[in-house]
Amino acid sequence: MSAVPVNLTAQPTTAHPNLANVDIGRATGPGTSAVYHTGGWRTERPVYVDLLPPCSAACPASEEIQAWLYEAAEGSDGYEHAWRKIVEVNPMPAIMGRICYHPCQTACNRVQVDTQVGINAVERFLGDLALERGWSLPAPKQETGKRILIVGSGPAGLSASYHLRMLGHAVTVREAQEELGGMMRYGIPEYRLPRDILDAEVARIAATGVTFEVATPVTDLPAACTEFDAVLIAVGAGQGAHADIPAIDAKVLDAVTMLHDTAAGDAPLLGRRVAVYGGGNTAMDAARTARRLGASDTVIIYRRTQAQMPAHSEEFEDAVLEGVRAQWLTTIKDVDHDAIHVERMELDANGRPVPTGEFDEVHADAVVLAIGQNVDLTLVENDDAIDVTDGVIGINESMMTGRAGVFAAGDAAPGERTATFAIGQGRIAAHHMDAYLMGGEFTTPERPNQVPFSRLNTWYYSDAPEQVRDTLDAARRITGFEEVLHGLTETSALFEARRCMSCGNCFECDNCYGMCPDDAIIKLGPGKRFEIDLDYCKGCSICATECPCGAIDMVPETR
Repeated sequence: MSAVPVNLTAQPTTAHPNLANVDIGRATGPGTSAVYHTGGWRTERPVYVDLLPPCSAACPASEEIQAWLYEAAEGSDGYEHAWRKIVEVNPMPAIMGRICYHPCQTACNRVQVDTQVGINAVERFLGDLALERGWSLPAPKQETGKRILIVGSGPAGLSASYHLRMLGHAVTVREAQEELGGMMRYGIPEYRLPRDILDAEVARIAATGVTFEVATPVTDLPAACTEFDAVLIAVGAGQGAHADIPAIDAKVLDAVTMLHDTAAGDAPLLGRRVAVYGGGNTAMDAARTARRLGASDTVIIYRRTQAQMPAHSEEFEDAVLEGVRAQWLTTIKDVDHDAIHVERMELDANGRPVPTGEFDEVHADAVVLAIGQNVDLTLVENDDAIDVTDGVIGINESMMTGRAGVFAAGDAAPGERTATFAIGQGRIAAHHMDAYLMGGEFTTPERPNQVPFSRLNTWYYSDAPEQVRDTLDAARRITGFEEVLHGLTETSALFEARRCMSCGNCFECDNCYGMCPDDAIIKLGPGKRFEIDLDYCKGCSICATECPCGAIDMVPETR
């Protein structure tokens, strides 16, 4: 499109409409942009946009991470605002700040500048601060009179109970175990999640009016459907998978049972030498727990390579630091007394392990199987209306099963098996249940486009590597279940929050205002961002080029 010509000898008919708001001494004589509407030269114009930062895009709980980091960056005046922003979707930040594997940090654009923002550590700081200062969750809405049963008190059940209570429903959570928390209590060792933190965050949910009943397994689904207006099945994967391994007079147990019994105060006697069969996070937890239970030699046996193991690298690194060793490309054939007969494997052309026919012998007093986990779905196994495929309950787009009013979330439903994903699913299930009960419809809000690193102008960000967190000395770790990873100090937490680059969203840095050659950017005041006076913007794109966070688009002019 050709630019519109301007008559440079003509006198203006009106004064600049925003001249009264300009405080930088804009000239007003002939030939200046304060006199002539130079916007007529423009072929494209700048538009402020709000894009989805990669951290939020990667969060299974759908936290608005950038938004609460922005609040936290204000320091003491913003900490509670930041915490309240988190609990809009996740009621357990002190827990998730410890056990989440933070895919947000893996996605963080800052990793291409120096190092990722320590999002998880800041969340833990805010969660711990909330417990320390006694911040309460919001009050529920007006009571609806609807009664809901949640089966299971793991992350999905707790999340759903909180969100349903916020919507005004009467919620009862029934837990088969003696204590609340599900697999967070009975599957995650205390050195990763102290029980006082778990108890405190559960108690805060209870304070909103949720009723918890422990040692109360639900065995009759039709009766539950009669007693309640809706039911959510949120049982965790609390059964260890079994392998067909011949074992003669040997101590073989599954990792889930081992971790459960240890958490319940009935730790098994494993002996001095322990072999853990598997390469996932549960295998790492089992191996590290075995060291704490007195094993002087703990070995992980895995049929693939280290690069192929599903465990998170930091979990394996911690295990090695605590004296756990690994034997890769090895599979167990049988166990006889204290001798484990293993076969060496090798990778084929497709990277899959295949047997070599070569055998070795490993000696161990106990073998712990960590080869997978299953969900106990006996509650629905005789219900013809509910489909169970591949060990999970079939649900529709509203997370409802084949039986009206019965929903499923967490490990019992299809999807990832992580606590963060379960919290996100619990929230979504709560909104679908609310819509079902109240005669409405819940649709997930459409999210904006994700902002790539290429949109950022990182010249404006100084190098500021992530704060290093203190950890418990390796020698002390294996003497008990004291928490291994320490939290951030307030100074470090504030520093981490301020490292956020606000990808794709204006944070009022004033770059566009200061760089515009035509003074076409108008400041609207703190928190209100900016406005562009299109009468004087020539579309030079300097504002978009110089925007650090990529929050300005240049779009073709349509006149």
